[in-house]
Amino acid sequence: MKAMILAAGRGERLRPLTDATPKPLLEAGGETLIGAHLRRLAAAGFEEVVVNLGWLGDKIPPALEGGAPRGLRIRYSREGWPALETGGGIRQALPLLGPGPFLVVNGDVWADIDLAGLALPEGSLAHLVMVANPDHHPDGDFRLAGGRLFPKDGARGEPLTYSGIGVFRPALFESRGPGRFPLAPLLSEAIAAGAATGSRHDGEWDDVGTPARLAALRQRLSRRTVQAG
Repeated sequence: MKAMILAAGRGERLRPLTDATPKPLLEAGGETLIGAHLRRLAAAGFEEVVVNLGWLGDKIPPALEGGAPRGLRIRYSREGWPALETGGGIRQALPLLGPGPFLVVNGDVWADIDLAGLALPEGSLAHLVMVANPDHHPDGDFRLAGGRLFPKDGARGEPLTYSGIGVFRPALFESRGPGRFPLAPLLSEAIAAGAATGSRHDGEWDDVGTPARLAALRQRLSRRTVQAG
């Protein structure tokens, strides 16, 4: 299975940090956010990774050159600016991702999710890793019950937040033509059709979406380094 790291966004909520630095190149714990993803993907056995490029995208390949984990091949899907949003970005990258299921990781999250253990059940177009609702997103995104996802406004299951990490089939995106569009409506359609599954992750997870949340992550990782030393 191939993987894709979403790295094209502007990072508006992270300004001014992202005015001159693409958000995947922000650092925490002595490595960039995208560097942490690449390290975990390599450790999980992935060999090919697609990275989409948008805002300040030309800065990302030089930063990764020579620094990617050994044996990991990185290919780039260049979107330009404005970028194609999550759905459109994945849709454009399908020729690089191939015909089978693929893993997608948001470039601005930090998590200890077991990437090697993720799979797409038969009949499912999307399998999302869900987490407990953080303070900044108390209502969650979808409900999870018995391994299946349900609408947030429904009555079945527990409302949880999409972690930004999931496994998808190309068919989820092939119904849409090329262009700029979000991922959320496609997920809602798959859920309504009973073709979306999920699993809950109760380990570490951070949405590094604001300077304050990035600072909190850096502080936590710094304390861990001191304790380990």
